[in-house]
Amino acid sequence: MKKFLIISAILFLYVSNFSQNIIDDWGGKIKIQGIQLRIVFHISKDTVLYNATLDSPDQGAFDLPVDSIFFNDGNLKMVMTKLGAQYTGTYNSEQDEIKGHFMQMGQSFELNLNRTTINEEKKKRYQEPEEPYPYVSEKITFENKTADITLAGTLTLPKKEGKFPAVILISGSGAQNRDEELLGHKPFLIISDYLTKQGIAVLRYDDRGTAKSKGDFSTATSEDFASDAEAAFNYLLKRKEINKQNIGLIGHSEGGLIAPMIAAKNKNIAFIVLLAGPGISGEKILLMQSQLIGKANGATEKELKASNKLNKKIYSLLKNEKDTSILKQKVKHLLSDEFNKQNATSEMSEKQLNELIKHQITTLTSAWFRYFLSYEPATNLKKITCPILALFGSKDLQVPPEANEKAIKKALEKAGNNDFKTLIIPNLNHLFQECKTGSPSEYAKIEQTFSPIALKEISVWIKKHLK
Repeated sequence: MKKFLIISAILFLYVSNFSQNIIDDWGGKIKIQGIQLRIVFHISKDTVLYNATLDSPDQGAFDLPVDSIFFNDGNLKMVMTKLGAQYTGTYNSEQDEIKGHFMQMGQSFELNLNRTTINEEKKKRYQEPEEPYPYVSEKITFENKTADITLAGTLTLPKKEGKFPAVILISGSGAQNRDEELLGHKPFLIISDYLTKQGIAVLRYDDRGTAKSKGDFSTATSEDFASDAEAAFNYLLKRKEINKQNIGLIGHSEGGLIAPMIAAKNKNIAFIVLLAGPGISGEKILLMQSQLIGKANGATEKELKASNKLNKKIYSLLKNEKDTSILKQKVKHLLSDEFNKQNATSEMSEKQLNELIKHQITTLTSAWFRYFLSYEPATNLKKITCPILALFGSKDLQVPPEANEKAIKKALEKAGNNDFKTLIIPNLNHLFQECKTGSPSEYAKIEQTFSPIALKEISVWIKKHLK
């Protein structure tokens, strides 16, 4: 499940005793699991207030909103409430630099800002198609009437007459654009291009509240995202170019959890493809993921055991404590004790530590996290009788392949589903890239965006199951 830095749109800066001129582009880099991510603030000013937008170029995220900025006596604070994130820094007039930290998802990252855009030209990955495409690519919008929001996406169609089979691409966790863009890679663009060239129409769309789609991403759960995908399905039913008997779903990561939610109750779904789709509960996945990634990044056995123990305690609270205020206090107590054991106060101020804990609590107690933690995929998998293809990468450290494949098989057998295939493809990671270790720290460094072997498996299997 992708939990990388995603940042949001317009900032408003409140000016108090503000003498330094910070109207400019400020850029810097943060390091996450060995990956360097560029962050750029574009700061301007109207007659009274400072305004700004925020870019994360390496994730294809531009002009994103932040809730508020406070600047006083050289101290800068930017708050992104919906993302549970903030930036705090101190302006050094002699060096003309802002030194500080970006905190999100319970982690603190050093981020020093200088007057530069650092918008280096992004290297185009070799698999990305170039326009003009040998097919029709149409920008579309569709309504989710249940949520009262408009979603935006792209529909690609073979350039010929007829009614075509179609698939809807459903992204993994985190706010994703229609290409599921991450660290310079656009996996959904690659899948869309490949399948459309094979005669299959593809609809991909921006998650709610992301890019050109409306709505609030921060308050949504997997059920809400499922309703968005259902709205995409209903949209395709109205398109004269689409064969209504051959509309399927392809879900990656959390999208592989969402697709079965839809197919379990909508018998008009022709087939589903799960790419690193969960077969076990979110709690089990998170515990395994933490250990595997921690080990790959060099954590000691002692550190792994301590992390596992703490996570189990917190997850138990999240599942069993119904009173949110009491829950937050208990989680705060656990996190404070753990940080004190790790001597975290020696590396950051008490204020920074409190902010770090606060943001961790915001993430852990969010509606999405609590839903994902307790959700059992087998509940819906046991109801599905349409054809299913479930693919995994053997080196996936985020959705461990063996445990999830086994659980999916078991659930589909209970459903009496006689038409499913599961396959673990050697040497592929969570993004279905050919890799060495499977660690997320490799994702940006790998030139390949999506394995040709996996693409062929998907295409051949879908063609065999068209009505």
